[in-house]
Amino acid sequence: MKKTYKESVEQIQEILKKIESGEPDVDELTSLVNQALTLIHACQSKLRDTEMRILEDFDKDNLPTE
Repeated sequence: MKKTYKESVEQIQEILKKIESGEPDVDELTSLVNQALTLIHACQSKLRDTEMRILEDFDKDNLPTE
């Protein structure tokens, strides 16, 4: 199941707390960083998609975008 934007951000925050604690060993740290990167890319994609939909709606209504 796909995570919501909010769920992804919360999970990124949890990962950052683990990393900042200094407890993870190198292998776990690598895994945590990879998980965070995957979540960050998903959030960026979601934001880009949302921006495009908003811009398309403005364009349909002939409203200025700036």
